[in-house]
Formats: sequence, C-alpha cells, structure tokens
Amino acid sequence: MARNLKFWIPMTVFQIAFGLTIFTITRQYYIQDSGNFSNDTTEMRQPSFVWPDGYTETNPAQLNSSTFSQSTIESPAEISRQADEFFSGKQYEEAAQLYEQLLLMSPNNAETYNNLGITLHYIGRSSDALRRLNEGVAIDPTNQRIWLTLGFVNSQLGATGQARAALTTAASINAENEIGKSATKMLANLP
Repeated sequence: MARNLKFWIPMTVFQIAFGLTIFTITRQYYIQDSGNFSNDTTEMRQPSFVWPDGYTETNPAQLNSSTFSQSTIESPAEISRQADEFFSGKQYEEAAQLYEQLLLMSPNNAETYNNLGITLHYIGRSSDALRRLNEGVAIDPTNQRIWLTLGFVNSQLGATGQARAALTTAASINAENEIGKSATKMLANLP
C-alpha cells in the first residue's frame, strides 16, 4: 500500500502541474491567434449580418450588448472572435457552442476542430474532444497545432502511447517553432 502511495502522489502532482502548464501554453496561443480564422475565406460563405428587430440601418455602432443576440451572428470572423473570447474567459460551454457553429459554416477548417477539441476537453467531454481532434487531423494532417492538442488530451487521459505518437508528429512537423518546442517538452515529460 505504501509503495502505491509513493507512486501515485508524485504522479498526481505531476499531472496537475503538467495540465496547468499545457493550459497556460495553449491558452496563450488562442489569445494571440484569435484573428487567424478570418484569413481563411476560401471555404466560408460571404459574411453577412442579420440585424435584430427594430434596426433598419446598417450601422453596427447603433447596436448595444442588450439588443445583440448570438443567434443573429452570421459572420464567421465575429463568431470566431466571440468563441475565442469565451475560451479566454474560461466560458467553455459558450465557446464550444460557437466553435460547433463555425464547423457548420466551414467543415474543413482544422483550426476550428482544434479549438473545439480543447474546449470540449476542458468541459469534461474528452471522448468528444478526441473525436473532433481526430476529425481535424484527418482533414489536415500537416496542422501542427492539432497534433499538439491531440497529444495533450491523450496525455491527460493517461493514453501515453497515443500522446507520444501525436506529440512526435507535432515535433516532426517543425521542431524549431513554439509548437514544436512545446511538443518536444511534453514528450520529455511523458512517463
């Protein structure tokens, strides 16, 4: 019994520290990269906006937050911005809903699969997270960020083999950039 405790107590401390480190790394990425979705217009329909009832002019300055409804948003760039804002504010349920909406608009965007995957993991829906991350990998196997996230989620779930495979792929795409360095560091910390 004492031998088991000597193993599990440090392992638990390591997992918590590891999880907080990865959260910090990935959170910073999402904050810095919140505008990148709007650059991918090849697979999105043209942005449009449906104004709430009672507004006939097309001046966004006339709208205030009390009249604005998420259901009226149709611009992928605005949905992405709001989803990232919810994610940054740890409002993961709201962020997940918006990322799902983005996938309906642009089903071939691996970054959205990545964002949705990590968000689902943070709200405790890790099996859904893995499914979405694997769908994103299938769409764009060269997306380094999604491999990093897939490795992180697998490591958090104790699937060391899958975590190692995903992180190795992330590091092999480009070991010199921030994502590759994070993957290499995470690999070194795997049991």
